[in-house]
Amino acid sequence: MDVLSDEDKAFWDENGYVIVKDAVTQENLDAMIQAIWDFLEVDGSDPENWYRHAPRNRKDENDPSPISIAGMVEMYQHQAIWDNRQHPRVYGAFRDIWERDDLWVTLDRTNMKPPTRPQNPEWDHPGMIHWDLDTSQDPIPFGVQGVLYLTDTAEDQGGFQCVPGFHSLFPEWVKTQPVDRNPRSPDLEGLTVEAIPGKAGDLLIWHHLLAHGNGHNRSDVPRLAQYISMAPARFQDEETREARVSSWREVRPEARWPGDRRGWEANHYGPAELTSLGEKLLGVTSWN
Repeated sequence: MDVLSDEDKAFWDENGYVIVKDAVTQENLDAMIQAIWDFLEVDGSDPENWYRHAPRNRKDENDPSPISIAGMVEMYQHQAIWDNRQHPRVYGAFRDIWERDDLWVTLDRTNMKPPTRPQNPEWDHPGMIHWDLDTSQDPIPFGVQGVLYLTDTAEDQGGFQCVPGFHSLFPEWVKTQPVDRNPRSPDLEGLTVEAIPGKAGDLLIWHHLLAHGNGHNRSDVPRLAQYISMAPARFQDEETREARVSSWREVRPEARWPGDRRGWEANHYGPAELTSLGEKLLGVTSWN
């Protein structure tokens, strides 16, 4: 059955993003939240624990911190992560946007962005707006990205923000930009950035040409989220398929991700159990 309504698709066309309500169960959300706290080895109910790890120093290859200044938590293969990736309603939403069945899911991370406070200036991340692709490409291929809200997330909580409709404005906007512009970070002059609040269980999917990022957490609670996206399967690309399957089997990230230098996931559990849908979304089995 279709997940996106005609109204959802019209909103997508106009704004470059769409929100799928109740994309997963509360049980799944609770399991994912607990998995994040376990991975960080903190008591999530104690606000002091949110700041146990300093943000990872990207210039220090030996820094063992499992979390970045933007709140990216370097976990990839936990059962709770996979339970959301392989949830039928999540898959259905991406299927509706791509208008095809044969998709692979990205093996992406989670997010825990604690509130800004004076005694932890290292966590005063102001937020950012960027693209996750090189926008100097011509043509720019179609693609999407997604984030699952694990808790109710207010506008001031450091969650998803974007320039609505920018995916449509880009072709004309880029003509006004200098030749040496940054192809991954737009000049925001004349553009309006909006924070997009959401409820626990909301799946926000956005066009990857939409200028976006996460915001400044000025609230008193963390922002908790899981990144999930899908793209057409490339089962004929055996090297890529095997790399994906190996990362799942060996409980580690794909080579392109920063990873967790502690090796916490591999040391604490084995490969996640996959449903028949999950096996197809990973590439264990073909869609044919």
